[in-house]
Amino acid sequence: MGLFDWLRGQFIDVIEWLDDSSDTIVYRFPRHENEIKYGAKLIVRPGQKAVFVNEGQIADVLGPGTWQLETKNLPILTDLQHWDHGFTSPFKAEVYFVNTKRFGDLKFGTKTPIIVNDPQLGPVRLKAYGTYEIRIKDPAKILRELSSTDGNFTTEEIEKFLANLILAKLPIVLAKSGISIFDLAKHYDRLGEKIKEELQPYFDDYGVLLEKILLQSISLPKELQKAIDAKGAQNVLGDMQEFIKYKSAQGIEKGGSASDIVGLGAGLYAAKEMFEEKTTPPPLPQEHYYIAMENKPMGPVSKDQLQKMIVQGELKPDTLLWQEGMEQWQRADEVVKELFKKIPPPIDES
Repeated sequence: MGLFDWLRGQFIDVIEWLDDSSDTIVYRFPRHENEIKYGAKLIVRPGQKAVFVNEGQIADVLGPGTWQLETKNLPILTDLQHWDHGFTSPFKAEVYFVNTKRFGDLKFGTKTPIIVNDPQLGPVRLKAYGTYEIRIKDPAKILRELSSTDGNFTTEEIEKFLANLILAKLPIVLAKSGISIFDLAKHYDRLGEKIKEELQPYFDDYGVLLEKILLQSISLPKELQKAIDAKGAQNVLGDMQEFIKYKSAQGIEKGGSASDIVGLGAGLYAAKEMFEEKTTPPPLPQEHYYIAMENKPMGPVSKDQLQKMIVQGELKPDTLLWQEGMEQWQRADEVVKELFKKIPPPIDES
């Protein structure tokens, strides 16, 4: 008789799970087709629950403690297996341990921007990132809905699924909150609570309790971030102007000199200059042309350069020009005839 044959012939008399991981949610006790001894000891440690499954049907769920596996402790399994009164034989059943501790530092984040309707700006694209914590509150539901027969179900297998639920509801919560993107950063905690309230009914369907959501950052498009920075600078400048008025009045009351007040204004004006963004317009676009010189195109050159060439006698009226959009080369006096009018006619020496 081989080792495995001998193992199969043994009855299981102690069932327990010593969890040495940080991410296992569901663990199936390895029965190896052995039968469980009637009266065997089941040890369920704090932060665990044991779920008995009989031929695909969820039976009894036992919480922390040491249990003798008898009919009185397994009423559902007793009914499913039709045990008679006084039953003492070994039996077969799958035992799943479900970890009910808190699982933290699970991450969510948007791969692509989501659209949020801002109360001040209207539709805005943004990205959001954060973490969340969960706890299993209904072991039977998570077995039915998510882990099924997976003998080692971990947070990695559920994290992406739950993160997608969070991201699906985030735009709705932000829109309902009425908080503008200008003020989002100081309301992260409040928004986290609102998201949790909105999502818990969906998490209930899977036997999961959403303990906490922490929004860590909400990033905006660069153009919008610049607008927010500008708004902040405007607020600072507005405060400066009020400060100038206050200090000026205070200086007059205390007999301060005019130069003191002027110096204060000059200093704050320099700060204003530092905050305000320079808005000089870009140079106007110029037309450019190609010139036929010795049967070869030369250029591109601007109108100003053409004018200089005409003055210097390098560009004649019959010189051929071309620019983008023209079907063929044309005479210079046809394309830029206004430039030739700026040249004085030759002096009559007679």
